[in-house]
Amino acid sequence: MRKILLVLALALAAGAAQADDSTFYIGAGISRNQLNGISNAGIDYSHISKTSWKAFVGFRPISVVAGELDYIDLGSDSSAFISGPTSSNAKAFAGYAVGFLPIPLPFLDVYGKAGLARWKLSGNSSGPLFSFSSNGTSFAWGGGVQVHVGNIGARLEYENFNIRNTSGAGVVSLSVMLNVF
Repeated sequence: MRKILLVLALALAAGAAQADDSTFYIGAGISRNQLNGISNAGIDYSHISKTSWKAFVGFRPISVVAGELDYIDLGSDSSAFISGPTSSNAKAFAGYAVGFLPIPLPFLDVYGKAGLARWKLSGNSSGPLFSFSSNGTSFAWGGGVQVHVGNIGARLEYENFNIRNTSGAGVVSLSVMLNVF
């Protein structure tokens, strides 16, 4: 039993210690965004629950660590209320440190990420008199799984960050990626 555990531990350590050549990657995909509780100065605006898009670029110098930049279009929505029509629009840029689990399957990566998201949220109700635009930066986190064959891969992930005057942003995305070099 000890020999099996030792061999397993060595295999995992070897996978973690194996360094990749400097790898840059790019990707894009569709996202399902959930942004609820949008309000400002006592006015409730529409919620955003839309299918939208995202794009990302990353640098993975070794097999267990990467840095990544994302653009996420959180979408827009319009609604009609008794007080009149309302609309809202949101987007975010995010920077992450990404950590990959050293599992001994060369085509599968399980990862977690943490960083900062710079977001912008705007909305209006009954014309420009009741409009707002706010932006800010907040802690962002996420995780997912990706599969790849050669230079092409696919990724399923979840990301989350706080946006002022909302209940926060939750993003589920399905993306394709390409290792550039």
